[in-house]
Amino acid sequence: MKNLAQMMKSAQQMQSKMAEMQEALEQAEVEGSAGAGMVTVRLNGKGDMKSLSIDPSLFGAEDKEVLEDLIVAAHNDAKVRVQETSQEEMKKLTGGMSLPEGFNLPF
Repeated sequence: MKNLAQMMKSAQQMQSKMAEMQEALEQAEVEGSAGAGMVTVRLNGKGDMKSLSIDPSLFGAEDKEVLEDLIVAAHNDAKVRVQETSQEEMKKLTGGMSLPEGFNLPF
């Protein structure tokens, strides 16, 4: 029983640390870019877009489609960086132990 109590205590501590990590990730911001930095997107840790920056040289009627594609590419780049940051923080939390696919904390 003592071992089970220790496991439960460890699980509760991990759950608490996970909640702290999730809160910290929500406050974090990452940046993605496309077109050699001509379009830049900033996302928070939840993947919500916080800002968009477009180089003025892209503002031409003939460049509309290119600009739209660059915005999508910059957003996708930032989203990947959010996921990478989240995974790095998870590894720190779990001591490098990888969790099974689909296993989410907190429980």
